[in-house]
Amino acid sequence: MTTPPIIALLTDFGLSDAYVGTMKGVMLALCPAARLVDLTHDVQPQNVRQAAYLLATAYPYFPADTTFLVVVDPGVGTARAPIAVETGHGRYVAPDNGVLSYVLAETGGGRAYALENPAYRLAETSQTFHGRDIFAPAAAHLAAGVLASAFGPALDTLTALPAPRLVIAPGRVDGEVLHIDHFGNLITSIGRLAWDGPETLRFAPRFGVRASAPETLRAGACEVLIGGRTIGPIRPTYGAVPPGALTALIGSAGQLEIGINQGHAASALGAAIGDPVTLVWA
Repeated sequence: MTTPPIIALLTDFGLSDAYVGTMKGVMLALCPAARLVDLTHDVQPQNVRQAAYLLATAYPYFPADTTFLVVVDPGVGTARAPIAVETGHGRYVAPDNGVLSYVLAETGGGRAYALENPAYRLAETSQTFHGRDIFAPAAAHLAAGVLASAFGPALDTLTALPAPRLVIAPGRVDGEVLHIDHFGNLITSIGRLAWDGPETLRFAPRFGVRASAPETLRAGACEVLIGGRTIGPIRPTYGAVPPGALTALIGSAGQLEIGINQGHAASALGAAIGDPVTLVWA
């Protein structure tokens, strides 16, 4: 039995307008068998870096032949190129503004092509809604089996975001708040971290960061510094501290997080994306 192709969508369009639904209509008209999955449409408007992070945390959990449609495009209508990229895990349709940077760093790169062939666009193309007129048709055609090389010329270089802040020194790692989730948890650039026993953590940089780091850390000897506050040690769960208490922990994406058990850490700390965070250990 043939498995229907999957197209996963990630945008900053929200759901109060018809933008997302219109893109879905375009894709279903061109590839009726497609299964459409919403990663999120609540990326902060024009926040390319946030979209890059969310995409990089989600893509490994999809089948390797998934087509990802990413439209966070503050440069719509400008000289930035619409692109399709084929990797070892997924095909990606997006603007060339760095939104694929973290995925490509994790997958080892891919083959990129400009979306220039008018046969794979809508007949009329606006200057302000390339999600509908260029990106959605390309994603649908990819899902239907068209090769990315049919869309246009190959591209040797793509726009890249700077790697997330991660400075490693003896006894400390300096990072930043990379994302604030729906629950107010502060997800930092310090990772990837994973439990290697009840008290030991394994550490390895990610998202294209090139830095040597200690291979193991003792969770009980670690403290986290943010906004003049000291939080520690690293706990295994939110519930390891009383309700209302701050805690440091390792989130589901393998990044160091700061949260409050049944509370909103970002509000309590007055924290924002980009704020500095430091992990120290004895």
